Amino acid sequence: MELTVTERRGGHVCVVGVAGEVDLHSAPALREGLESEIERRLHGVVVDLSAVSFLDSTGLGALVSSRTAAGERGVSLPVVCTSERILKLFTITGLDGVFQIFGDLDSAVDAAG
Repeated sequence: MELTVTERRGGHVCVVGVAGEVDLHSAPALREGLESEIERRLHGVVVDLSAVSFLDSTGLGALVSSRTAAGERGVSLPVVCTSERILKLFTITGLDGVFQIFGDLDSAVDAAG
């Protein structure tokens, strides 16, 4: 399954919807999509992973890189994660302490705004 990255802006927050598999081949597209929104210097960029079916270490690396870029610009980068399997990756790697992770989009958008 291919990766699809969509952007939806509203006010000072952008929701980046991610669907499909985030792996070695698709992680650069995710990073580029996130960082282009971060460069707009919005208050927050929400990463919606609820439609992601697979996430590997390169995908996590893209998220960490984007988190660093967001932090340098004062942009929040909350994550929506509804998959127990993907949430477990954040927990095992300790990234659940780096990212604000939410179980629903509305809560993440509220945190980003």
